[in-house]
Amino acid sequence: MTEVLRYEVGSGTVLVEAADDSYGVDRPARNEQGILDTGRRLEDALASVRPAARAALEAMAELTPEKIEIEFGVKLAGDAGAVIAKSSSDAHFVLRMSWAPATAAAPGEEIMHGG
Repeated sequence: MTEVLRYEVGSGTVLVEAADDSYGVDRPARNEQGILDTGRRLEDALASVRPAARAALEAMAELTPEKIEIEFGVKLAGDAGAVIAKSSSDAHFVLRMSWAPATAAAPGEEIMHGG
């Protein structure tokens, strides 16, 4: 069975389907349609995974690759906010982030080419 969670977003709300065993879903806020009101803004729920994304990016940047691409799934979990999903197929959102260090010289620097 699935549950429907309501999150505030922008000037409205969004409904999200979730497994009934979602971590942190409190049952008392159910309305007459059976929707669980999380009492949270979607933006705030998603903010809970930012530290993990930042840590992964920083750890990989130490390897000084030409390009870094990180992909992970985010699952909304009621009162728990958002959690990193065990697989992309379990996720409500799949985030793909790419980063490439600047290859251009900083102002006042000269790019030296070997020859």
